[in-house]
Amino acid sequence: MNRPEKQPDSSPYAAARPTTDVAAESPLAANLAGLLTHEDVDRARDRWRVSRARWRERGSKTIGGLSVLWLLIGPGVLVFLGENDAPSMLSYAATGARFGIGFFLPFVVLTFLMGLVVQEMTVRLGAVTHRGHAEMIFDRFGKFWGFFSLGDLILGNFLTLVTEFIGIRAGLGFFGIRPIIAVGIGLAVVISTIATGRYWTWERITLALAIFNGLFVPAALLSHPDWKAAGHALLTWTPLPRGRGEDILLLILADIGATVTPWMIFFQQSAVVDKGMQPRDIRAGRFDTLLGVVLAAGFGIAAILACVPLYLHGINSSQFEAAQFAEALEPWIGHAGAALFALGIFEAGIVAAIAISTSSAYAFGEVLETGHSLNRPLRDAWPFYSALLGSAAAAAGLVLIPGVPLEMIVLTVNVVAVLAMPPALVFLLLLVNDAEVMGEQANGSWENAAGVTVVALLIVAGIGFGLGTVFPHWIHR
Repeated sequence: MNRPEKQPDSSPYAAARPTTDVAAESPLAANLAGLLTHEDVDRARDRWRVSRARWRERGSKTIGGLSVLWLLIGPGVLVFLGENDAPSMLSYAATGARFGIGFFLPFVVLTFLMGLVVQEMTVRLGAVTHRGHAEMIFDRFGKFWGFFSLGDLILGNFLTLVTEFIGIRAGLGFFGIRPIIAVGIGLAVVISTIATGRYWTWERITLALAIFNGLFVPAALLSHPDWKAAGHALLTWTPLPRGRGEDILLLILADIGATVTPWMIFFQQSAVVDKGMQPRDIRAGRFDTLLGVVLAAGFGIAAILACVPLYLHGINSSQFEAAQFAEALEPWIGHAGAALFALGIFEAGIVAAIAISTSSAYAFGEVLETGHSLNRPLRDAWPFYSALLGSAAAAAGLVLIPGVPLEMIVLTVNVVAVLAMPPALVFLLLLVNDAEVMGEQANGSWENAAGVTVVALLIVAGIGFGLGTVFPHWIHR
């Protein structure tokens, strides 16, 4: 019987998981030989399915064949729909409600293109090295920079998790569900997704939840948007809208932070590793990431369009908190539209809470050099699961504290993410340019030009925010 050929991995980091390719030939035999852990057995079974699909579709002209593509899709879609989280969607809502579509519609598209550049490098790095991002930083740059990047990630992730549970609470609050029950539901969903002890199952459950980010599309349609104006905005990119300079600057940074954040790098690289993707899967990984960009950008634009009626009718939304957007929209898009918007916010918080808490747990496990895979049972990787559940539970508890200024926290978290992104991107660029690490998959001139451009734009945005904060009279001129 002919078997699919294996493609050798030329990366010097291929030895990090030496048994995975052995298991791809016969996971049962390798397991019986005692070569693999529980984690490797599960990952090997997933690779075996990919190998069989490649063999069946060896003549297909699609990217590896549709069956192969279906098996490999996941991390890219999840990372972008996860980043379409509660603070991101509320940032888009605030954008549409305050300033309409003229400047911000094409600007949001630009931020997603920036995200595509960053996450494509992340896919290559994970597929070639078979190691998580935190692990790679510790290995290549030492403990100081490793702990610096880890601390940056953990703090940013925790603050963001708090806003996810704000979104969960606010989304269900529209339907009269008490905060403690809403937050409890959110935490229960996070726990249930990891109960199977299987990456593949976790990924498919989370993908099924993530697709409900599309609830913003019917909400936008019910707002009866001016499609001609939207098309004109996308093609012409009108100047900055009039208004308070500090408000505009805050939303610019919030919308960047709604698309490009450090947790995305750590999460997608670790997910690529946990999925067992190899260098030959990079093309499919790029398609997966592009698909995530297209879906998330479409849903983000839908959130902007859904809230444009508030702008057109001169409603002051500057003090709106999370649930109030759905309530304010009800006269213009009906109860059904407002309910869809509220459910969309709930969904955005749920998916991001799952992905971000997992991102923190991956990094934590990598640094402690203990089990850090969703393919591991609880008894073998209890520090990993403790970090995941502990961060989610602590964030959920903080959300129940009364008197929290919801919208300001939501916008500020995205701004903090932008300010934290340049150092994370510098580490990423250094790693994907390291020939010893990447081999033939190292960055070329075009990839470097795109990556440096993204870093420069983020630095300019951060400097602009800093100057606007210190010298507010400048942005009134």
